[in-house]
Amino acid sequence: MLQLLVIACLLIFGTETVVSHQESGEWSCESDSEIQVMADYGPGIITLDGHNDDWKDIEGSEFPLRPALDPDADHEYAAGKMTVKALHDGRDMYFMLEIDGNYAYQKGENNKCPSVSLMFQIGDQATYHNMGGCKEGTDSCTSKACRGFEVDIMHFSIGNAIPGRLYGGNPIDNREGNGGDRFGHLVDMYAWNPHCRYLDGLGPSGNDSSAQNDWHGAWWHSSFTTQSGYVEEDSPYTPDGKKGTYYFEFSRPLRTMDRLQQDVQFTLGSPAKMSVAFWYPMDSKPWHGSGHYTINCDWIPLDISSGSSSSLTTSTVEGSSDGISISAIVLSMISLVVSGFIAYKLFLPRDDRFTPMVDNL
Repeated sequence: MLQLLVIACLLIFGTETVVSHQESGEWSCESDSEIQVMADYGPGIITLDGHNDDWKDIEGSEFPLRPALDPDADHEYAAGKMTVKALHDGRDMYFMLEIDGNYAYQKGENNKCPSVSLMFQIGDQATYHNMGGCKEGTDSCTSKACRGFEVDIMHFSIGNAIPGRLYGGNPIDNREGNGGDRFGHLVDMYAWNPHCRYLDGLGPSGNDSSAQNDWHGAWWHSSFTTQSGYVEEDSPYTPDGKKGTYYFEFSRPLRTMDRLQQDVQFTLGSPAKMSVAFWYPMDSKPWHGSGHYTINCDWIPLDISSGSSSSLTTSTVEGSSDGISISAIVLSMISLVVSGFIAYKLFLPRDDRFTPMVDNL
């Protein structure tokens, strides 16, 4: 089974990566240092279903989508910008991607459907450009040779994913000890460069059964009319070419059980570095690995709020104050009752009569 997963991963990604970063000239990037994505603290807000209703009051960051290999404004994605939103509840991170686009979907054809990817820096030396930037080739990249160049990747291709249904980590694939998803292709990967990408738990030095897919996600399109839920037989779910907006929603624990340096570890109050990629079948033509758009030509800071303890502190103080007040009232009432009883006994009229002792002798 592991061999099949490796082959599938190579078929989907490997043939694309050979041509995915063949740049026409010297790489240059003019990144705006002010841009960022904010992840505020908000418990009990998000339902992971692909819908954006529970995200409407959450502020997002808007980015133009430009070709990854040629980030020229003249070649921007014409249908609109991508809005990236993030949130955490103290346990999990949540992401919402909103992208305008005419509906395009062909069941079982991933490259004829939109696709998205999130990428995060793991190693301190990992660059956005060249997906980590390790100089080793496919025959020499190893966890030792590329130490410090690791990036974490979540990739979601929706060709076999039903709208509104959850995909990603599942008991069957996690039991195999890797980051695959045989049901909806929402996979958990890592990379050192474009030519050295693997599902979590798989790699050139062998497989490690301790890995798993920690991501979950769903997708939706604003043109859908059914809210109660779709099944596979409903495909393609809405007519092709309908105007609207795609929604991609994801979650993952802040910290994972990773011990292989294949997952980014989020920390409250500490920024992470991220990027987002988007593939779309322009003019109904299948997309290829190098044909993706990105939100920036360099890492974007992901600021993870530590939240506010003021509400908890206030609640605790008020709760303690209320408890003390109630206790004081109860003690006062008990003292009053006892005092009354003592007073009653002290001032109770005595009616004791003298009874002489009779000597019966």
